[in-house]
Amino acid sequence: MPDDLGGIDGDELERRVAAIKERMRPLELEVAALRGERDVVLTEIRRRERIAQRTSRADLKAAMKGGQFPTVAELIAASDSGSLEDYVYNLKTGGEVKLGFPGARLQSVSFTDGAKIAQAGDLGQAAELYAAGWELGSPGRPGVRVHFPGTRQERLVPANEVYARPATERGGEGV
Repeated sequence: MPDDLGGIDGDELERRVAAIKERMRPLELEVAALRGERDVVLTEIRRRERIAQRTSRADLKAAMKGGQFPTVAELIAASDSGSLEDYVYNLKTGGEVKLGFPGARLQSVSFTDGAKIAQAGDLGQAAELYAAGWELGSPGRPGVRVHFPGTRQERLVPANEVYARPATERGGEGV
C-alpha cells in the first residue's frame, strides 16, 4: 500500500484491516484444504513405511531363526580376523544394536577368564581370547554388552540372542 497511513483516521484503518481479512478468507480456506490433502498423503506415506519396516523386520527375524545369520558367539568362534564394524548386529527381536558401550568410537566385546576382563576391538582379538578359553562378558555376568544406536540405553544380553549380518546386507530395518 503506497498510502501514507499516518494521515488516515482510526476508523478507516479498521475498515481497511477488515477488507484485507475478507480478501484473505478464501486463500486461508484454500490453504487449509491443501494442508488437509498434504496430511492425508503424508499419513499414507508413513503407513507404507511402517508396513515396509514391519515386513523387513519380520523377514530379518525369520532369517535369524532359520540360521541364516550367526550369533555373535558363533561369529567370534568362526573368525580369525576382521572388524566388528563389518557387521550389523540385531537382537533376536529384530532391533538393531551396537556392541560395547554407548558413546564409544568403535564397537567392542568384553571377555572374562573369571577374574579379569579384556576388551576386544576386532574379530581377531576376540577370536584369540575365545580360543584361549575366555568367555563373553565380565566376571559373574556372562553376555554381550549392547546399546541402541543414537541412545545411551545399554543392556547385557546373552550371546545367543545377538545376531550378526554383513553390513552390506543392511536394509531399511529400524530399531
